[in-house]
Amino acid sequence: MKFSCHVQTRIADYHIAKDLEDWGYDAVWFPDTQMMWSDCYATMALAACCTSRIHIGTGVAITGTRIAPTTAAAIASINVLAPGRTFLGIGSGHTAMRVMGQDPTPVKEFREYLRVVRTMLRGEKVDYTYRDKTTEIAWQDHGGGFRNTWDHIQIHVAANGPLALRAAGAYGDGLISIFNEQPEVMRANLELVRAGAEKAGRTLGDDYHTTSLCHAVVLRPGEKLTDPRVVETAGSWVVTALHFVYEVWRYTRDDSVIPPYMRNVWQAYLDRIARMPLPESHQHQLLHEGHCSYYPAVERELITPEMIEGTCIVGEPQEVAAKIRAAEAAGLKEVSLLPPLMHLREVARDFAKKVIPLL
Repeated sequence: MKFSCHVQTRIADYHIAKDLEDWGYDAVWFPDTQMMWSDCYATMALAACCTSRIHIGTGVAITGTRIAPTTAAAIASINVLAPGRTFLGIGSGHTAMRVMGQDPTPVKEFREYLRVVRTMLRGEKVDYTYRDKTTEIAWQDHGGGFRNTWDHIQIHVAANGPLALRAAGAYGDGLISIFNEQPEVMRANLELVRAGAEKAGRTLGDDYHTTSLCHAVVLRPGEKLTDPRVVETAGSWVVTALHFVYEVWRYTRDDSVIPPYMRNVWQAYLDRIARMPLPESHQHQLLHEGHCSYYPAVERELITPEMIEGTCIVGEPQEVAAKIRAAEAAGLKEVSLLPPLMHLREVARDFAKKVIPLL
């Protein structure tokens, strides 16, 4: 089992990568969310230069905001600075696109994007279509130091829906998904990943990587889920999970997508949206307020014990470790925490000290 952190991409705090390296983490993921945080590649370049061991990657790069050759060039540039420890997490843009009032990249386009990037990162020529014109493109050779495509860059595909999970099997070296730490979710996701690989003529080996983007709340003796420290530790991830499910529900109007632990707060959340001081056409500007950094004060009532238990890995150190072992048995290979911004170092250090040694 490997351990990593997703961190809020704040260029002024690129040294967080060095801290995580010193605490024993295997990787650090820098999200690509242009309306919220700093540029992920600029931040990764600085992080690469201040570290020597930890793996560095996008958590995740967004296909709708950059064309495929640009993403390939960006990650291959980071691989010059961190050769062999650079990876590309990539997704269709659930949040990065939604905060602009736009939709994520459709799955057919997403698959094609993955095909182009995968081929380019092998250093090969590839047919590429831009504005309905298809041409063959090839890297230009201006000498060394511009890019590194010979040290393999793993592609971890972010996927939760069936079609995207199949795409992860067709083109990815790994899968990153939310709720993968729940064994039943992990098993179901891997079935779809394997189906996608088989259709593409691939056989997934034991080295196919699986990551859960999640959060852990390590309780102190006697601590309750209603205690202020627990709420503060869990809050940003709890409401982020709620926002994620709402976006799916808003698109499908399918009540079955609402997990049981959310149902007691669901109507309160819908009422919160109805009270937003913006017309519906502009609500995308507030729906993801605080995304993974903090929780809006008006959403404090939604952070219930049921929501904390349903969205986070919760318990005293031995309990958290046992839950991770169960996920590992179902096929999970990496736990990636996303702590709140104000408590990032405290949570990451606490987990490294109390939980990782048990695993």
